[in-house]
Amino acid sequence: MIVVGELINSSRKAIAAAIEAKDAAAIQKIAKDQLEAGANYIDVNAGIFVGKEADYLKWLVTTVQEAVDAPCCIDSPDPKCVEQALAVHKGTAMVNSISLEKDRYDALLPVVAGTDLKVVALCMSDEGMPETTEARLKIADKLINSLVQNNIPLENIFVDALVQPVATNDSFGIEFIDAIQAITTKFPGVHTICGLSNISYGLPNRKFMNQMFAVMGIAKGLDGLIINPLDKAMMASIVTAETLAGRDNFCCNYLEAHRRDAFIW
Repeated sequence: MIVVGELINSSRKAIAAAIEAKDAAAIQKIAKDQLEAGANYIDVNAGIFVGKEADYLKWLVTTVQEAVDAPCCIDSPDPKCVEQALAVHKGTAMVNSISLEKDRYDALLPVVAGTDLKVVALCMSDEGMPETTEARLKIADKLINSLVQNNIPLENIFVDALVQPVATNDSFGIEFIDAIQAITTKFPGVHTICGLSNISYGLPNRKFMNQMFAVMGIAKGLDGLIINPLDKAMMASIVTAETLAGRDNFCCNYLEAHRRDAFIW
């Protein structure tokens, strides 16, 4: 499982305050904690700071990478901000995200085309948010083929099939899950990823629902998650689901998690 640690996001009040104060120690502690908990990428987001996003995003990338030996997930819809953040990034970053929305696609494609960047391909178009498996697959098909034609290797593409709240439509959960299976079946080698917490929006016991949704997704081929890696129950669910899905040779990851006492509920 490819885990993107989601905690350094300016939509969180404590993070916004730390960014404004340029409190490097606070940001670096969160980055270290996420890496130690199992994150492969550290998400950095400064989206609430209109007019200052690029400067803060560059500061976040530099600050995080001074503390941890890990790549960042550059989380911004603004191609200029992404480009400036990439200029100070060490190693191969992930870019979140490109979509089929024409303005967003046209602006971001030149930034990622022909590079070795990992690219999150969001299943959204100018027609709006897809609600069915078929609509998601149609967008994914166009995005994947276009990105490959622009010299982005298939294995560097992470399709986000767009999670929507099940409280607003009781088919949203299964339509997403089925889309994961359809995408991984049609495009062997492509990755799938999502920020899954939106599935439980408006409902009680959100953490439990998120965990079950992750397990269901993994069973259908989901291999990337943008999550809080400090949630030990979530991380234990992921390890167990991957073992049961046949993605853990000789149960090595499961046994290693047991040895470090990771199964805390």
